[in-house]
Amino acid sequence: MKQILLVLALFSPVVIAEPASQIAWTADVLNRVKNGNPAKGKELAESCKSCHGDQGQGMKEETRDDETLPAIPALAGQVANYTYKQLRDYFNGSRNHDSMTAIAKGLTEQDAADLAVWLSALPSQQNKSTSQDLARAQKMVEQGDGKRTLPPCFVCHGANGQGEKMDIPALTGQQPDYFTKTMLEYKNGQRHNDIYSRMRLIAQQLNEEEIKELAQYYWQLK
Repeated sequence: MKQILLVLALFSPVVIAEPASQIAWTADVLNRVKNGNPAKGKELAESCKSCHGDQGQGMKEETRDDETLPAIPALAGQVANYTYKQLRDYFNGSRNHDSMTAIAKGLTEQDAADLAVWLSALPSQQNKSTSQDLARAQKMVEQGDGKRTLPPCFVCHGANGQGEKMDIPALTGQQPDYFTKTMLEYKNGQRHNDIYSRMRLIAQQLNEEEIKELAQYYWQLK
């Protein structure tokens, strides 16, 4: 109960200039995603493979010919509602990315639902354990930090990083470079499509080393 109250206190609505997202989880929207056509989604996902991998595993940050190629997120096993929301946020302008905005603009609401359902059915990545000391990250996931009013990560993202069915993402198997990049974007306000600024409030209280440790923790979590 204390953990739930802590989350409610942290996530109390804040005044913002405009909605973080235009998505409203009405019964119609929820049913659209729930009843998405995975066969159609599989067809649509063919165009995603060149960036997100043939099994939705994403790609780590790489340097080729003195050019840094950014990390690309793993999508396999992602919560369908979350993927749908991100695609529609790109479509509506709540979230911006040169490539993804253009792609999302070409998808109908039904396309986004079909694609999200197919990707959610793919097995999430099973990565090798790291020798890095992740005790601090594990404590943050399991206990949080009361001194900083930080709730345990598992309260929202689940004990196994599996996410929640509404729109909270799965974190298990996520590319650590992408995880880190995303958290830093929340921290500096570059990304702002989180409802009630939930992730922005949390990321602002974490230092970069803590974020990197959490990224490694979830990447190798089974």
